[in-house]
Amino acid sequence: MVNVAQLTAKAGSAQHDPRLQKIEQFFADRDCPLRDSAAVFLEAADRNDLDWRLLPSISMVESSGGKDYRNNNVFGWDSCRESFSSVGEGIHFVASQLANSKLYKDKNLDGKLRTYNTNPDYPHRVKALMRVMDPGEKRPALIN
Repeated sequence: MVNVAQLTAKAGSAQHDPRLQKIEQFFADRDCPLRDSAAVFLEAADRNDLDWRLLPSISMVESSGGKDYRNNNVFGWDSCRESFSSVGEGIHFVASQLANSKLYKDKNLDGKLRTYNTNPDYPHRVKALMRVMDPGEKRPALIN
């Protein structure tokens, strides 16, 4: 089980990380409540070796950045049937699944996104948000 309190405290040490400021600004520009979870997104991504823009972008598509969700599930995980004790726990759970579960582990970004949501436009939507968050970052791979 993920100790969210310890991970959140550790994430607080990243306050000078420019990626943190970009996540906060991304959510703030859209008046999204998940701005307060920016450090948790960053810690979860780093801990699971995911692109730091992926989780906030999925949460934007799935819950409008924390404006519309239930059961602390801002990712729509398991068609919103999965319940978490906190938003932070949900962030760490989904990050771990995207990095380590048999369904996602050995897939590139496009493969992960196609598995996450089978809508053909889904990868394009998520990657467009990733580019908005930081267009200077290595561009997410285009779908063939």
